[in-house]
Amino acid sequence: MSVKIGPQGIHVDQSELLCKDGCGYYGNPAWHGYCSKCWREWNRRQQQHDEHLNKEMNNEGPASSLVAGATSLLFNFSKFEKKRSSEKGRRVSTVKKLFGSKATPRQEIQHFPTVSSPTSTPVHSGDFTDFLKSLWKPSIQVIQKRCVQFIEHLQARQDLTIEAQSELAQDFYQNIAVCFNGISSEQKDRMMDNIEKFIMTQLYKTVFCPDISDDEHKDLAIQQRIRALHWVTPEMLRVPLDEDKPEVTEHLVSSITAIVKMDSKRAPQDKLACISKCSRHIFSAIQISNEKPAAADDFLSSLIHVVLKVNPPRLHSNIQYIIRFCHPKRLMTGEAGYYFTNLCCAVTFVEKLNGPSLNLSHEEFEQYMQGHKLSAKKTPSSPFLHNADPGIQKMHKNLQLLLSQVWERQDRIIKEVKKLEQEVLEWKRSVKEEVEETIEKFPLCNTLNPE
Repeated sequence: MSVKIGPQGIHVDQSELLCKDGCGYYGNPAWHGYCSKCWREWNRRQQQHDEHLNKEMNNEGPASSLVAGATSLLFNFSKFEKKRSSEKGRRVSTVKKLFGSKATPRQEIQHFPTVSSPTSTPVHSGDFTDFLKSLWKPSIQVIQKRCVQFIEHLQARQDLTIEAQSELAQDFYQNIAVCFNGISSEQKDRMMDNIEKFIMTQLYKTVFCPDISDDEHKDLAIQQRIRALHWVTPEMLRVPLDEDKPEVTEHLVSSITAIVKMDSKRAPQDKLACISKCSRHIFSAIQISNEKPAAADDFLSSLIHVVLKVNPPRLHSNIQYIIRFCHPKRLMTGEAGYYFTNLCCAVTFVEKLNGPSLNLSHEEFEQYMQGHKLSAKKTPSSPFLHNADPGIQKMHKNLQLLLSQVWERQDRIIKEVKKLEQEVLEWKRSVKEEVEETIEKFPLCNTLNPE
């Protein structure tokens, strides 16, 4: 996915946000541009291809094993599907154990009054508290039983990779959704949201940023990367925000609060709701700044600006948690899916940011990264100072002036230090030449007779 900065700001082709398989759903960099549905289908085809190659190797002997092995390397798209293949047997047996094989989903629907009769409402699917209360009713206890069985099974299987645990969760969503085919699509979505929240709230400590993954390491890497990019200004990103307007700063503060609050949520849908809230405030800030509806490119550049400004805690872990355990429909379509895809694009942009991305030369970019070119940095006004006391605002302006003077003085000192280094090197060279010249004119002779 290519994100570029041109004269008009950051630009990303909106078609690149969609699944590269052409299904019309939103893709994701974590799925290599596929949506959740196409990614799982790709894995299925890959698994069948690997099984076919294994059969050929077993049947044709060692003569063809080298060719088959070389061919299989071309299809090793990531370690995700390789681990998934090894866990297939246990995953299938787990799903069978949870859902049984004696009754078909159509037969089980008879146990749910809300499914067989949409007019009856013993299960309140909209509110999560009402959903928890309804789990004690006999008509819905079979769902509670399956959810509890799945939770206990996943908590007991810490030997599985996090990718395999994610596959189990997605398979569970897919299978239990069949039980609600008799109700409307909207009611079904709400019920699946409640089930997801019920399960993941209890599994959060087990599957969020687990020790078996490298999520914590990548969190630290992204945090350090964002800290190193503290010099990037809104002007460099072509951010169309007028932070001098109080209404704009209020929306920016709200967007910052929402994306920081994401880390405190447990359910994937609640984390996704924080991303959506943050994005809506950014859109409002852009609209107030430009006095017209915000464009997609304006939104992406502003979202990147917010991410760089806030440095959200455990950003990678939160994104991966949503990808692995959120109901796939939320990420494939709708407003939340669009906002989440843009956040993934923003993080990818930050990770790959270089000189050309900001219309800078490689030398200028390195100078900024090493702190040698801070005088060009414009200190943005804090959004918290617009309604502050006049004395505090005056003190803030004086502090900004003092900092700019310090940066200019630092630049002068760095230039003088480099000049001094050159003078010292020149002095050493001249002394060496004089010594060599003196030795050549007056060679040292050993006057003592060694005998």
